[in-house]
Amino acid sequence: MATKLTVLSNGSLRVEGDFEIVDAQGQPYGLGGRERVSICRCGLSSNKPFCDGSHKGHFEHNAVAFDLPAPKV
Repeated sequence: MATKLTVLSNGSLRVEGDFEIVDAQGQPYGLGGRERVSICRCGLSSNKPFCDGSHKGHFEHNAVAFDLPAPKV
């Protein structure tokens, strides 16, 4: 399965499929064989960069897709 990133309303970024997550130094996180993880985007997780559900009731964002403008040349 190709990598799929889903922006969840009022929540995390869900990553599914064949992927690797690395830190700022390029070292991979041990994902324990998971093919789906959730990445924190509220900043409240005690398990960053992964979501631990701390956003519930403290983070609002209605995830609706839109088109970005063309990149500046």
